[in-house]
Amino acid sequence: MEELRFALYGYGKVAELHAKALASLSGTARLVSVIGRDKTKREAFAGRWGISARATAAEAADRDRAEAILVTTPHPLHAAHSLESSAAGLHVLVEKPMALSVADCDAMIAAAGAAGRALGVVSQRRWYPAVRRIREALDSGRLGAPALGQVVMLGWRDEAYYRSDPWRGSWAGEGGGVLVNQAPHQLDLLSWFLGPVVEVSAYWANLNHPYIEVEDTAVAALRFPGGALGSILVSNSQKPGIYAKVHVHGSNGASTGVQTDGGAMFIAGMSGVLEPPVNDLWTVPGEEGRLALWKAEDEALFKTVDATWWFFARQIEDFAASVREGRPPAVSGRDGRETVRLMEGIYESGRAGGPVRPMP
Repeated sequence: MEELRFALYGYGKVAELHAKALASLSGTARLVSVIGRDKTKREAFAGRWGISARATAAEAADRDRAEAILVTTPHPLHAAHSLESSAAGLHVLVEKPMALSVADCDAMIAAAGAAGRALGVVSQRRWYPAVRRIREALDSGRLGAPALGQVVMLGWRDEAYYRSDPWRGSWAGEGGGVLVNQAPHQLDLLSWFLGPVVEVSAYWANLNHPYIEVEDTAVAALRFPGGALGSILVSNSQKPGIYAKVHVHGSNGASTGVQTDGGAMFIAGMSGVLEPPVNDLWTVPGEEGRLALWKAEDEALFKTVDATWWFFARQIEDFAASVREGRPPAVSGRDGRETVRLMEGIYESGRAGGPVRPMP
């Protein structure tokens, strides 16, 4: 398969990890340029990676023959930079969250469709073996129908983290707090497992970060199609960080779960991934004894890869293949929209002080 030529939109901490992922994919993908408004920063990034520095997506397409773009800029810029890239004829893979509103997501989906180009959203935790086991159990019917889903994320972000970039912790610069920055991965998994949310009743607040504007904690009760229920507790208020887990319980009484993050959770460009993602719950009849084996397998994999970028590479690999094969990427714009729809519903319910039914 011919290499898909990528540009990176943005030159920050996450962009460095994506550059490492792309560098590992010789024969599948190739990084050719970086785009950004700050000439000094984009040229410094380009120098580190031996690529071109450009001011716009159109320049990368015209001068570097870029075919696809990976958008890694701050959240409020995702929509504008994706729309610009689609207009330049590029396939778009955008970091989470896809955007800050369903309306922006719809505009991005429409623009990619009008250009005849692919649109995907980064959600690399879908490639964790422990996550894939849950998806396969659901697909095979071994849980019956999904009946109850839970997300619990108890993390920590200190003042140094919020001071590390000028856009962090503000509504204008970041677009939100824990829901927008840390929780989208787990919210995506919940939606992937249970489907689109029907109704949301939520609260959100800033519990112990007085130096930021946005929420550090959110809780929600959810209803899904077919009567399934869900709950969400996500927080950046527990020192030094405890875990993030997603559990799914089936109509036949069987339960499955994954600890996606453990301990002091990963911060892009500031820390490593300290604990492997593992299945922490599995009561599927006849399979209860597999938990220890799977944990050993996942721990062994974790020791052989750099988890800060290796799972990014797996998703980029899929995205490149989807472009060449003319199929949707594994995590599509529609999938990214569903996560934003859930986030938007939680914010809306908190403001309204009661349950809401998010925009379809």
